[in-house]
Amino acid sequence: MALGTQRDAESGVEFLLTEARFELMPFDSFDEEIQELPDGASIAITTSPKLGIERTIERSEDAAADGYEVVPHIAARYIEGPEQLEEICRRLREAGVTDIFVPGGDREEPAGEFESAYDLLVALDDLEYEFDEVGITGYPEGHDFIDEEELAASMEKKAPYATYIVTQLCYDPDAILEWIEDIRARGVDLPVEVGIPGVMNYQRLLSISQKVGVGDSVKFLRKTTGIFGFVKQLVGSRGRYRPDDLIEGLAPYVNDDEYRIRGVHIYTFNQTPDLENWRQSQLQS
Repeated sequence: MALGTQRDAESGVEFLLTEARFELMPFDSFDEEIQELPDGASIAITTSPKLGIERTIERSEDAAADGYEVVPHIAARYIEGPEQLEEICRRLREAGVTDIFVPGGDREEPAGEFESAYDLLVALDDLEYEFDEVGITGYPEGHDFIDEEELAASMEKKAPYATYIVTQLCYDPDAILEWIEDIRARGVDLPVEVGIPGVMNYQRLLSISQKVGVGDSVKFLRKTTGIFGFVKQLVGSRGRYRPDDLIEGLAPYVNDDEYRIRGVHIYTFNQTPDLENWRQSQLQS
């Protein structure tokens, strides 16, 4: 690796780890988990199928009041209708929230008339409450129930209403980079926040990955030297996954104008102490 390229990669690693966004789920452990993260950190707060959108808004208000940069997930299929959406937007703007993420949501039946993220984005565009940043979902490895062409068409419809993309959890930097190249070829130029796993027990992470439909990425964890290599890596790491390879694979592309990688979105699964210990050790190394 040329010296200049090496320096770019090193600065890319530092940028990704310093500017990381941390995703938390609004469970009972939320207050303890958020305290492990840096003061003023950027915190994405998911919508829980069990707790609903109200818990997300409450946690967002509280975290914003505590000085965090909050990005609530406003999942379309959890919103009952335009009146509830307007009330949510009012509360968030009053709390000082300027950035929201709009997924479709994994609820089987929508709570109201918003069946997709696109439906909600259109409705948001008609409201008086505006947000500086609006994120939408990207799928580097596709979707279990939506084919590639439909995903691409959906992205192109949503893109004009958004300011950035957050990718679904992925373990393979090459798959992420290829996907970014593909959306660029289709004319989607939004900056990308790459969704990566945090630090976690391998078996728990594999279980979560399979539940959220991360197919090829699970194989990628085992791929390098076959299943024996995977077991060796598992044992050598004391059974814990760390996203070192992902960070190193993405780092050289941080300042590339084609890829427009604006940071990493770390899916913590509310396991923040180990994640933050790892992140700090990487920054100090």
